[in-house]
Amino acid sequence: MSLTETLPVIDVDVFSSQPEGSDNVQQECKKAADALITYGALLLHDSRVSEEDNNTFLDLVEDYFNQPIAKLQKDERPDVMYQVGVTLENTEKPKCAVDEPCLDIIAQLDPAERPLDITGHHPDPKCRFFWKMGTPPPYETEYPALNAPNVIPEAPELKTKWEPIMEKWGQAMKDSVASIAEMTAVGLGLDRNTFKDAGKYGPHLLAPTASDLVKYGKKDTILAGFHTDLNCFSIHGRSRFPGLHIWARNTGKRIPVRFPPTGRYLLVQAGKQLEHLTGGIIKAGFHEVVVNEATVQTVEKRKITHPERPLIRISSTFFWHLSSDYQLAPIPELKARAESLLADDAKAGSHKFQATYEPMKVGQQVQNELKHIALMA
Repeated sequence: MSLTETLPVIDVDVFSSQPEGSDNVQQECKKAADALITYGALLLHDSRVSEEDNNTFLDLVEDYFNQPIAKLQKDERPDVMYQVGVTLENTEKPKCAVDEPCLDIIAQLDPAERPLDITGHHPDPKCRFFWKMGTPPPYETEYPALNAPNVIPEAPELKTKWEPIMEKWGQAMKDSVASIAEMTAVGLGLDRNTFKDAGKYGPHLLAPTASDLVKYGKKDTILAGFHTDLNCFSIHGRSRFPGLHIWARNTGKRIPVRFPPTGRYLLVQAGKQLEHLTGGIIKAGFHEVVVNEATVQTVEKRKITHPERPLIRISSTFFWHLSSDYQLAPIPELKARAESLLADDAKAGSHKFQATYEPMKVGQQVQNELKHIALMA
């Protein structure tokens, strides 16, 4: 495991406070694009983000997932592929457990850098809640199930504060990731609105993931198996428990994600939609969430410092999507650069399977991915 490698930190404040043509902004945008090309991830600093709002959000979601299973089950919506409401533990399967190109990537990693073994094909023991944060399209979408109405928990102690807390924290992350979408476009030499416009009516999701560390707190437990995200950008606030590992595209190193100890920081990861749009210039970042030694140590500390709080690991996550009816295809201006990068990958022997990016509607791409992870029949 690489203990010294750290992710580049991108300053959104530079982008939002200075002219786009300034050297500082251009350099910061190129730094953002280069970070996503190299690592599939970056850390961003954004003064609009409040650590207090993140903590309020984490408290709310911990309390929600601390409810009895019978109450949680009322919020399941399998009829819309779990795209709103709760997904309970042992439902979602890691795609890489059965995906041959993905298994090939794992096999080519140094044994010391590989993820925990997912070939048992077991569903992840994590739970998740999806809260829609998108703008409804002003046209009839071909994918209504991907744009279903939100679910509000029934418990009186949660119901009144659920929507305002979810909306406040969700909007903060949505604003940050929209800025990164613009910065990445500029850094790739595109119009700043290229990705932002493509996601104007995306079914964006505030998507906290919960893992019960009383039930699943043993070291080397897989909470979310090795995978990539199906959306365009994923953005995360600070979790109270470590355990997230990512893999850099070009190094093959497993990197434990570490936020700066304090401050207004978020983690951004590239998803499959961004990979498709860029023709593979940016690859969706592989990652896993596991119980490691740092997780175990943090659990013991929390028992002492916060004995009244549930021992539930919440990932403060937001999935930023392209619009469901958007035609997903590699951007022509990036074609030559994409072909060059993919040729370099092939020479390096990083994969046997050459990715193809066939044109399709975003909604179709999402449905294809949901079938792989057992959220769609």
